[in-house]
Amino acid sequence: MDRYYAKKLLGFYENELVNNILFFWDEKCIDRVNGGYFNCFDNRGENLISRDKYNWSQGRFVWMWSKLATMDCGTFTLAQRAKFLEYAKLGRDFLAKHCLLGENDWRCAFLLDETGKKKTLDGYGDRLDLSLSADKFVAAGFAGYAVAAGDEDSFLFAKNLYLSIRERYASGDFMSLPYQLPPKYRSHPMGMIHLTSELHMAGLKFDPAFAEESKVWLKEYLDDMLDNFTDENFVMREVIFSADNSQLPSLLGQHMNPGHILEAMWFMLDAADILEEAPGYLGKIAAVSKKTLECGWDTEYGGLLHFCGVNGGEPIAPLEPDTDEPMQQLVLRTWDDKLWWPHSETLYTALLLFDRTKDSSFLEWHDKLFDYTFDHHPNPNREVREWIQILTRDGKPQEKVVALPVKDPFHITRNLIQIIELLYKLC
Repeated sequence: MDRYYAKKLLGFYENELVNNILFFWDEKCIDRVNGGYFNCFDNRGENLISRDKYNWSQGRFVWMWSKLATMDCGTFTLAQRAKFLEYAKLGRDFLAKHCLLGENDWRCAFLLDETGKKKTLDGYGDRLDLSLSADKFVAAGFAGYAVAAGDEDSFLFAKNLYLSIRERYASGDFMSLPYQLPPKYRSHPMGMIHLTSELHMAGLKFDPAFAEESKVWLKEYLDDMLDNFTDENFVMREVIFSADNSQLPSLLGQHMNPGHILEAMWFMLDAADILEEAPGYLGKIAAVSKKTLECGWDTEYGGLLHFCGVNGGEPIAPLEPDTDEPMQQLVLRTWDDKLWWPHSETLYTALLLFDRTKDSSFLEWHDKLFDYTFDHHPNPNREVREWIQILTRDGKPQEKVVALPVKDPFHITRNLIQIIELLYKLC
């Protein structure tokens, strides 16, 4: 990539972050009365439909504002970065006060009301810890804030929560709403790779011994994904059997999630960098990425499919005996949706792999994804500007939710930050 093109892209992405995404979220999401953030907006971003607070998103916001506060590549002034850190602290303090099930119970509630009171969900009785992913994002948020603010107490919170997460993940004793898998199956540990990397980076500042130990766990998760979830054709499965890591013959094992895979690729490359083993992993990461791009791209309408078959197109395979299995139903109902976050994740992954491999096909994929993404996802309503998150296969907005009934800027903002930091280096 020549410097002129890199500078042109840099200007575009900085404008997208500052004048579109943050235009929507700056102040609008902040709850200055109770702390934390509001983000239960409709898909078009026009109406706040609930004041509930999902800890999944609350932790992501803390991480996002903390990361914005530490960007040091000319995009934001010192005053803006101080404001972002203030926003991060509002969420950090709200979560520290309300998210845990008890003072020494290192599990997070799934849902809170606007004041921080814990809420149950219909069908789950009195149980409050309904998704390990919520805990992961809270831990990542505290780790990010610890680094941004130099706050050791936040690191210790993140570390204690992480150790609880790791123990529950290893034992299988956890829930994973909104798509709970039967115990005989397991999904890949991409979330553990990202979280462990975040804790490692915070540990370098506050607890070097922990940071060193975390490298062992990071390699464990990284190798699990590449050895057990990836086949000889570089197809990465989302779900495998727990007992022997074999492939499922059913739809659960014979589909791909292009967004998850391409997000996981940069997670894994970051992990390989921490391990100082990137050259040994880069070839396979690049091959899995190419395979996923080829299979996940919609050759009829453009863009990335939400789910696809292991050879591309509509995922078709025998169904689970339990036809109501949540993940299976999700694949059947939404395989041809076009979602915002796979596109933002893949824009970054494609640029990163071009930078690392110098393979021009990754730059071509970036440009192809760029055209689709910015033709379809940005909101044409200039009063809103933030992206329309969910589209039909042919690119029309649809009022649906994915995972949580929220509008969540985490993926877009994180990827725009990463792209901007990468392009600064290339310029």
